Amino acid sequence: MLRVTTASLCTYCQRMRLLRPFTASTSTLTHSPNKRPENQHTVDSLYELSVDIRKVRKFKGWVLSESTAYVSETADLLKDMGADTTAIAQILESHPEAFLCRPEDVAAQRDLWVTVCPNRRELMSIIEKFPASFFTVTHHSNQRANILYLQSLRLSKRIIGKLMASAPQSFSRPVESNKEVIHTLRETYLDLGGDEGNLRLWLQKLLSQNPYILLRPAEAWRDSLGFLREQGFTTEELLSLVSSLRASIAELKPDAMQQALGYMEGALQCQGDELKQIVIRCPAILYYDVPTLSGRFQGLMDVGVSMEQVKESPNVLELTPQIVLYRIQKLASYRYDVRSGSLDFIVGTKKDFEMSYSKLKLRQQRPLFNPVAPLRTAED
Repeated sequence: MLRVTTASLCTYCQRMRLLRPFTASTSTLTHSPNKRPENQHTVDSLYELSVDIRKVRKFKGWVLSESTAYVSETADLLKDMGADTTAIAQILESHPEAFLCRPEDVAAQRDLWVTVCPNRRELMSIIEKFPASFFTVTHHSNQRANILYLQSLRLSKRIIGKLMASAPQSFSRPVESNKEVIHTLRETYLDLGGDEGNLRLWLQKLLSQNPYILLRPAEAWRDSLGFLREQGFTTEELLSLVSSLRASIAELKPDAMQQALGYMEGALQCQGDELKQIVIRCPAILYYDVPTLSGRFQGLMDVGVSMEQVKESPNVLELTPQIVLYRIQKLASYRYDVRSGSLDFIVGTKKDFEMSYSKLKLRQQRPLFNPVAPLRTAED
């Protein structure tokens, strides 16, 4: 028996409505899943700002039913910060919860963000990309305390601003939590032989490359490094791994790393120092799971790459089989066979490969000069 649910009827009504021209009278409770009528003043204010109401209804329809909204006030605040009409509309479309924030809270948030943004243009760029982060107006005292703490470490304003935009959760929690993680990072760096004078730059690199680092428990760092020490990595090698893996090392679990190392030991038929050197040259091995490593290694074997070639260029395991095959075929068009040469031509980023490919292409197209061939003269 066919069952007609309320949800299916709502979907049907919404689809049918899109086929009819919009009129003010159609702004009824049928647009809201919770059956609450829309706030007509909110809807009219958004139309005046050229906001796509259909987009708001589709993804965040509940905001249109709130009795209290500050659409024009929010738009004025954004305009004062340098936003143009298009930017304001886009911000309110992507994060309509913004106009539910009290103007005084948004103004306080603006004043807070100004302390880490060097200019108005950069602040607006952040708001356009991360509106949800900017309009997180709760935990204001925690945000301020965390900013002051990171500034006391002499971290650059740009890094702090990037952290606030990318990982706002780390600023909403008590400053003590972030202090514990930073303390662990400092101890880790110094224990591994890092220099106190370079600590600030090292921290900035970690935080900029992985903004979520502060959300990882301090114990995760200790567990990951403790496991690697047990595998025989020296202090210098561990510092190299931490610097290469950056904050990702705190996301690695000993059991998963053990499985990855076990697979590579069998696949490449190596162990001890040889295996360690392969890992140091390709730290990504530590965070790939066994199915991923197996698929990539087998893909290389299927196209004729040898095990010894993989040992010499282990970074090739960072590429998917599809990318490897594409690059091999592209190089083959200029008579370069990776199976009898080096894999260095295909490893690296897309930009790295394009540069290698361009050099090979130029070398193949350049006419060869024979120093013993007779010179042509005008009489020839």
